[in-house]
Amino acid sequence: MTSIGGSEMVDWNLAVATAQKLTRPGPEVSREEARAIVAELRGHARDSEEHVRGFTRMYGEDAPAHGTPVLIVDRAGWVRANVAGFREVLKPLLVKMQARRPGGPGGAVLGTVGGKVTGVEVGMLLSFLSSRVLGQYETFAPPSRDMPAGPVKPAPGQARAGRLLLVAPNIVQVERELDVDPHDFRLWVCLHEETHRTQFSAVPWLRDHIEGEIQSFLGETELDASTVVERVRQAVQSFTGAGPKDPEADRDGDRHGEAEAEAAADGGDDGGRSLVDLVQTPTQREILARLTGVMSLLEGHADYVMDGVGPEVVPSVAEIREKFSSRRAKGAGRLDQALRRLLGLDAKLRQYRDGERFVRAAVDAVGMDGFNKVWTSPNTLPTKAEIAKPAEWVARVHGRTGE
Repeated sequence: MTSIGGSEMVDWNLAVATAQKLTRPGPEVSREEARAIVAELRGHARDSEEHVRGFTRMYGEDAPAHGTPVLIVDRAGWVRANVAGFREVLKPLLVKMQARRPGGPGGAVLGTVGGKVTGVEVGMLLSFLSSRVLGQYETFAPPSRDMPAGPVKPAPGQARAGRLLLVAPNIVQVERELDVDPHDFRLWVCLHEETHRTQFSAVPWLRDHIEGEIQSFLGETELDASTVVERVRQAVQSFTGAGPKDPEADRDGDRHGEAEAEAAADGGDDGGRSLVDLVQTPTQREILARLTGVMSLLEGHADYVMDGVGPEVVPSVAEIREKFSSRRAKGAGRLDQALRRLLGLDAKLRQYRDGERFVRAAVDAVGMDGFNKVWTSPNTLPTKAEIAKPAEWVARVHGRTGE
């Protein structure tokens, strides 16, 4: 995808350059401090593996250690890793877009200009996110010399390539902002990210299932320019309040506004939909609902595990959770909150909350081994509706109520 027909649909090199130019380096630390932080994070990642395995019971006693590397990266390293992942995941869509591009010199020029514009936009988005991500289990990016990953062609029954990223500057920045014990906070973060690594390495079909859903979502993308423009126009009107209004809305006035406020507070579709949501097709919304269920499970499970393991190995876990949850809910300011909603990041925050409630209720109802049936196949994953009503998942998978 570096060059199709003489030009790129997305200038990935420009995306990386833009992000690196706009991204701040992070909090100041001495060289000795940096080395100590990297060493401690590596040690915590190694120790977390044993803690998470023992708590989740997702592996047998004789299971081999993870074959995926742990990479301690700065913000620029996180950007490079995610650009590689984007290129891999978006490849089928970009090929489809390339085929629809007009032929001849004009089409080539349009592709070149469009690729640079999109590259800048992707870079700006990655710059915004690069200072907020503490860690990530990267499942899609292929290995490279400076960014190794697990085996591309694993043995039968093993998961495909992956790597665990820990963004050291962001971890240090947040622990300072929260004024919590650095040792405890770093281990607490590693427990969350190690849970994600355990999920994907212990459940070999999970990566391919999620990738298949993503590709189905991208396959439904509207490529007709007029359709896309119209959807964006409608989305903008939705956010700004411009455009035609339902006459009933004027008559109901305050009641309608109150309903919207309640929906927003509860994370409902009417009040919490992002710009991305509003330009989707109906089929894409169905796919996204399934993906939302899966991602809520993964994020909620990681939060449940990090807090479940925490009391034994993280003495200040209660203080960390209280301060971190408050910071997560508030955001950095009005601009940050607006961008989070626009990009759909508020939905991700709800995934942590709703998913953790689902896991906790399911474990309370059927125990950890009973909950682990969720990893049997795609059919045992919770739906978006079941995330909100765990008893329905318990009834469907276990044949009894969770009461």
